[in-house]
Amino acid sequence: MPLTTRSKILLIDDEVAFCELCALWLEQAGYQVACAHDAASGLALFKDANSNEPHQKGFDLVIHDLSLPPTFRPEESLENLKYYDVPVLVLTAHSDRALALKAIEYGAWDFINKPIDPDLLQLIIQRALEKHSLLKQIKTLENELVQQDELPSIPTFGLIGKSSAIESIRELIQRISKTQVPVLIQGPSGTGKEIIAHAIHNNSERNPHKLVSVHCGAIPAELLESELFGCKKGAFTGADSDRKGLLASADQGTLFLDEIGEMPLSMQVKLLRVLQDGSYYPVGSRKLENLNARLVCATNRDLAKEVEQGHFREDLYYRIKGLTISTSSLKNRKEDIGILIDHFLIRYNHQHKTNISLNKEVCCWFMNTPWPGNVRELKNTLESAAAICLSDRLSLQEIALIRGHDAIKDIQNTSGFNANLGTSEKTLEQHVSELEINLITQALTKFQGNKTHTAQALGITRQGLINKIKRYELA
Repeated sequence: MPLTTRSKILLIDDEVAFCELCALWLEQAGYQVACAHDAASGLALFKDANSNEPHQKGFDLVIHDLSLPPTFRPEESLENLKYYDVPVLVLTAHSDRALALKAIEYGAWDFINKPIDPDLLQLIIQRALEKHSLLKQIKTLENELVQQDELPSIPTFGLIGKSSAIESIRELIQRISKTQVPVLIQGPSGTGKEIIAHAIHNNSERNPHKLVSVHCGAIPAELLESELFGCKKGAFTGADSDRKGLLASADQGTLFLDEIGEMPLSMQVKLLRVLQDGSYYPVGSRKLENLNARLVCATNRDLAKEVEQGHFREDLYYRIKGLTISTSSLKNRKEDIGILIDHFLIRYNHQHKTNISLNKEVCCWFMNTPWPGNVRELKNTLESAAAICLSDRLSLQEIALIRGHDAIKDIQNTSGFNANLGTSEKTLEQHVSELEINLITQALTKFQGNKTHTAQALGITRQGLINKIKRYELA
């Protein structure tokens, strides 16, 4: 076993005879063993060996007795556990469950009562070393992923997912970013419209300048004009000084008008004039200001229908819709849910220095929840549940606390719920892939291989279905 032959163990126990016997067992199993007979010397030995000095191997695991000189009080030994950043197996002659739980709380990996069974000890050590090695590898990969995600990423643009809808949006961003054409981003709330706007700006030649974001629905109608155009001192009650508007701040950069469908009709007329002429007057001023900015707009409304109903100006609509990017709701791209959860969980664990994962029931719950609030709702739910999780394994108990028991009732009553998840330790993405393969196979059988009817039944495009058939080699 590769871990055994290279691993170094520190044994801290005041019984010299026990240390010699235990060291003999472990050395015969292929471990390197060093002994200490009190807490202070043991900690000093550990710090010296694990000081990251070159050509010096540190300890991979600590076996720590709780009753040590000079006081022989277990409570004092517990305080030392926090200084070890490797698995610690606690030994004691005290068969005390409360003490065992307290040791785990202080960071112990496991708790073993004396007298020791050599075979059981070796098994626990092997499992602790193997799991700790895997956790270190995962942490390294998580740090690499976070660092990569913090760098400008041309392939993903911060859009997480592998669905055909996400891939199409990435390709559109790549193609249109270098142009000056206006962009209209349409789609449900929580689907990443603002992320797309930032990606367009960051990948454009206007990147050195600002992207100025204006939420048209959040600013009161009576204040929107002065917020956009700026104002001169005395232009209206409360205008105590000259104030630069958001249009001026966006000059040479990108102006992002979020939720433009909420803009009052009276303001739409004034915005249209700015877009046509490339100039405007600040409120209360007679000096014409010029504007040179890339326009990106976003809305969760169907603006074409809003135009038909007279709620949005037709001339402004055609001025801002130079190129339209449509985002999809999460229920139409379930294959992205697993990847999104992995991404948000890695971020959460990195930021909060935790190691939380999901149990199988929670994985299934996330996959079967409709998510009307889309990615934003999924992210908030996951982070809220992680925040109240008392262990490193997120369960339906946390989901019920934040969403109510009704939210998990249907999942718990679903026929074959546990059986479908199986007993293997698969990633959430693998479970999603299996679910997709089953659904596609069943639909193809039902419609006798007709891809058009199959795609309609699954709620995806025909090309999206063809891409999945190729990815999963179902042809």
